[in-house]
Amino acid sequence: MSLTTLWILLGAGLCLAELFVPTAFVAAVMGVSALVVALVSVVLPSAPLQVGLWLGLSVVMIRAARQWLDRPAPKQHWDAIEGQTLTAIAPGQPGRVLYEGQSWAARCQDTSQAIAPQTPVYIVGRQGTTLWVLPIEHWPDNLEPEA
Repeated sequence: MSLTTLWILLGAGLCLAELFVPTAFVAAVMGVSALVVALVSVVLPSAPLQVGLWLGLSVVMIRAARQWLDRPAPKQHWDAIEGQTLTAIAPGQPGRVLYEGQSWAARCQDTSQAIAPQTPVYIVGRQGTTLWVLPIEHWPDNLEPEA
């Protein structure tokens, strides 16, 4: 069996493995690089050079694929989104806020301030699944919320 045939089988096998065992495209990328080496093996008969080329191509292609696939999600703009408290929010303690029809855990951004239930609030930030809020009535007059 020739080296070209081995590289084709390895490439096809790795690409098929990606279908059955998802590896975040690592196996697929290594399979594609093995297929590229199969093409190059016709003019580069040295097995150690082929293995080196395969490893090098795999590393470069995996890094390129990760950079292309792992784009950060766009940041959510939380300024001045309105909600309403469902429960009282004691100073420095969590409560519940109704936002877009869903109940969220919430804390007042001003940790010395309490917020009564059914109070309209601005959502000024988010940390994990907790929203940071400020009551609309206490919104600084010199700040206009961004829509």
